[in-house]
Amino acid sequence: MKTNSSKPLYRNSNLQIIFLITLMAVLGVSSITPAFPKIAKVFEISSEKVGLLIIVFTLPGIILSPIFGILADRFGRKRVLIPSLILFGIAGTLSAFTRTFELLLLFRFLQGIGAASIGSINVTLLGDIFEGKERAAAMGYNASVLSIATATYPFIGGLLANYNWYLPFFLPAFSIPIALIVLTKLKNPEPKKDGSLKVYLHNAFNSLKNKEAILYFTASLITFIILYGCYLTYIPIYLDELFNAQPFMIGILLSTMSITTAVVSSQLKKLSSKFNIKSLFKISFLIYGSALFLIPFIKIYALLFIPIIIYGIAHGMNIPLVQTLLANISPLEYRGAFMSMNGMILRGGQTLGPLLTGIFYTFYGINSVFFFGGIISILFSILLFIKLSK
Repeated sequence: MKTNSSKPLYRNSNLQIIFLITLMAVLGVSSITPAFPKIAKVFEISSEKVGLLIIVFTLPGIILSPIFGILADRFGRKRVLIPSLILFGIAGTLSAFTRTFELLLLFRFLQGIGAASIGSINVTLLGDIFEGKERAAAMGYNASVLSIATATYPFIGGLLANYNWYLPFFLPAFSIPIALIVLTKLKNPEPKKDGSLKVYLHNAFNSLKNKEAILYFTASLITFIILYGCYLTYIPIYLDELFNAQPFMIGILLSTMSITTAVVSSQLKKLSSKFNIKSLFKISFLIYGSALFLIPFIKIYALLFIPIIIYGIAHGMNIPLVQTLLANISPLEYRGAFMSMNGMILRGGQTLGPLLTGIFYTFYGINSVFFFGGIISILFSILLFIKLSK
């Protein structure tokens, strides 16, 4: 789809609407993690059990993301996206009114159903609307918006949680007016439903068997295992156990990583003009590993900003690079299924992350959580150096 090149790309109205969708895509977890210590105390549950709030939210995406991708390819992006935004907003807001942990988990599960398509359809729309260099630039801008959001949400969530644990759960209500904007203002090409479902599924499956795509899917899985396990779940607990940190202070530290990510993502165009993007992608996992290995050795709160910033550098490289690499090899007619498969896999990482790190935390203590993340990051970087050609 051709766009008007007479004005800066970031002022494109379609891109700005996709930014709003992206803001909702990352809201469901990063805004509530600073409240985890308070939630654990209010409901009198263990630190491991509070991680269920992430698991039940991400679990529906593992099953439903590819189904929503197929529906988006067959019936249109908006017909899937708009109901998803509405459900996300309603279920998320209802979470603020519950006073039992079991009911809170139920509403989080329903909210996760709404979220299952949002994080993949936004990237699919970028691929649909923009072409060539504009597509890569749009991916970079979107990655920066995502990073700014993940920087801002822990700060906002921590500030709200300082007053009461349930206040961050009101934030998803913004997705309802965004659904109305998508309905009335977004101008995007919708795919034509050509051929039978059987032919479509056969061709889509063949496109997904690309060996390079499988490597990138694996990268998404590992990235989100360490992000949602080591970082988002156990950094707040680490700060609470070692420093008795309040939610606001936890939010500041988490926001620092995302600010770093936003800065690095915004400079990715310059980096990619000097270095091969696949080389940058490989190096990002080495940087992840270095940051995670550092954390257990730091016992002063202020010094923790060092590994957190290093982690943010890796994340600022990794996220837009894997999205660009996937978009470059995804066939146009199957992009919804392709990107939603990546969405399913990264949600698998979101779900597995707290589970796997919870096991390490239970049996070996909190330091083992970060050593685990560091080891798998470095091992995967070695695999990328072996498998990916320049």
